[in-house]
Amino acid sequence: MRLDQAYSGNVFIASSEDYASSKAVLYGMPMDFTVSFRPGTRFGPARIREVSIGLEEYSPYLDRCLEEIGYFDAGDLLLPFGNAERSLEMIGDYVKKLLEEGKMPFGLGGEHLVSWPIIREMATKYPDLAIIHIDAHADLREQYEGEPLSHSTPIRKAAELIGGSNIYQFGIRSGAKEEFDYGRKHVNFYPFDVLEPLQQVLPSLAGRPVYVTIDIDVLDPSCAPGTGTAEAGGITSRELLHAIHAIAKSDVRVVGADLVEVAPVYDPTEQTQIVAALLVREMLLGFVK
Repeated sequence: MRLDQAYSGNVFIASSEDYASSKAVLYGMPMDFTVSFRPGTRFGPARIREVSIGLEEYSPYLDRCLEEIGYFDAGDLLLPFGNAERSLEMIGDYVKKLLEEGKMPFGLGGEHLVSWPIIREMATKYPDLAIIHIDAHADLREQYEGEPLSHSTPIRKAAELIGGSNIYQFGIRSGAKEEFDYGRKHVNFYPFDVLEPLQQVLPSLAGRPVYVTIDIDVLDPSCAPGTGTAEAGGITSRELLHAIHAIAKSDVRVVGADLVEVAPVYDPTEQTQIVAALLVREMLLGFVK
C-alpha cells in the first residue's frame, strides 16, 4: 500500500501535494461494519473533506493557517467491505508505516472500532502512551452480543493493552452499568463533563506522548445529529473547541489523533459535517507542531 496515495478524490482544504515533507497525514477509514444501531459512518471521511471547502484556512482561535503546518491528505483507505478483522489489520499496517516514516497519523472514521489498531501501533512506538478519549459512550465493553470486535469495545481493549491508568475519558454519558463500574475502578473516568476535568488533568500529562480520539457524538444531537448512536445531554461545539484548544496549548505531546462516527445521511442540513470539518482544522493546527 502506498502511503502517499490511498485513493484519488477530494482532499481536505490546504492539503500539501508533497507527502515527503509533510509532518502529518490525514487518512479516512470508511468502516461501519460493527455498529449497534444506525450505519453510515463509512461515508463520513469523504463528506468531511467535501464540506471543508466552506472553511477558511486560517484559525482565529490559534492564529495559524493550514499551509503553515504541512500535512498531507492521503484519502480513504481501500478497506474490504464487511470484513472487520481484515480492515482493522489494514488500518494497523498503514499506521505502522506512517510511524516508521516519522508522520503523525490523523484518522477520520468510520466507527470507533477503527481506533483500536491505531492505538495498538501507537503503544508499540510509544511505551508510555496516554490516551485522551472524548465521547458520549464509554466503549468499555468486553464484547457486544458475543462479538469482541465492536464499536463498543475499543477503549476496553486499549485499557487491557496499556493499562487503565493511562486512559482518560471525558464526556461519557452512556453505557452499561458494568462499563461505568469498570471505568470508575480502572481508568481515569470523568463522565458527563469535558472541559473542566480535562483542564485539571492536562498538567499531569505534560511531556507525555498522547493519542487523542474524539467521537462526534460527545456533542449534543442539537449540535451534531448526523451520527449513528446519538445521545441527548451532550456538550456544545464551542465547549469541544475549547477542549481541543486546551490540549493544543498544553505541554502534552500529541502524537496522533482521530475523529470518528460522523454519519452524513442522518443530517441533511450538513451541520454535523461542517462542525466536524472545523474540528479537524483546529486539531490539525493545534496538534501538529
